[in-house]
Amino acid sequence: MSVASSVLVPYASYLRVYEPLGAFPEPERGHWARYAGRAETPTAQDELRRSLADLLPTPPVPVPVHESGDAFVAHVDGVVVVCPWRTRLRGWLALEELGRARDADPARSLPGPVLDAMLPPVVRAQVAADHERWRERNPDARPWIRTAVWQVPVRWFTLFADEEREYEPGDPERGAAPVLRYRTPMVQARRRLARALKTLRESIDEGPMTEGVVEIGRWLEEFHPRALVELDYGGLVHVLSPERLAADRSAADAAEGVAALRDGDGEGAGEAYGRLAERWRAVRNLQFAN
Repeated sequence: MSVASSVLVPYASYLRVYEPLGAFPEPERGHWARYAGRAETPTAQDELRRSLADLLPTPPVPVPVHESGDAFVAHVDGVVVVCPWRTRLRGWLALEELGRARDADPARSLPGPVLDAMLPPVVRAQVAADHERWRERNPDARPWIRTAVWQVPVRWFTLFADEEREYEPGDPERGAAPVLRYRTPMVQARRRLARALKTLRESIDEGPMTEGVVEIGRWLEEFHPRALVELDYGGLVHVLSPERLAADRSAADAAEGVAALRDGDGEGAGEAYGRLAERWRAVRNLQFAN
């Protein structure tokens, strides 16, 4: 087993959009139709292993030279939907986010010497230049997958209902990890987001929560109305105990908070969001634990 393949999924969650084949122009549509017809398609763990393998050479390859031709595949009511990995684009965006995070809060980011050892400045500069040239040719490009490290952003939960929660405890003896995810049709996600945004704007001042909801809404508008939206706890299942995973009802807490705000119940909203904030603060703090 290689070094890369022996590493666990990173402590990240994912918000994904799966689109029907009809949303893609030819020849991409034909590619995904043939791809979805394969007996087996790669998993999130496979994507991770490939990315980690690129970081082993000297100098490392933080962003693939070529865009991935892989995707996640699902079936919804007999319809094939795909979520392209777009690993190269997401690599560029992740490095941009890393830079913004360091500028915003250096104390909670990778120390400069550590970052330079992992990704030398000359490598980061070349990657940024490559991205800028690519963006000039592809100004409308957007990822089908969003990633959050050591948390699930609270605004993501506004897209889902508690009854859409899917939890599988896993089986350590068979090497099966737990799975916790939500899936909903795009029309439902947009409807819930619009209601949440209306309530937030009527109840509280403009701030990070409202801005985050607006930004997610703009992203969702880029996709087919019959798409599927998925929130996957990803590698976070490795840092949460089975008891905490089973008891986690974050989407229900988010919905309760929005409903309380809509009804003018500030105390009820505070209690619901307090549960959410405390739950995810505890998870984020684990990244600084020995």
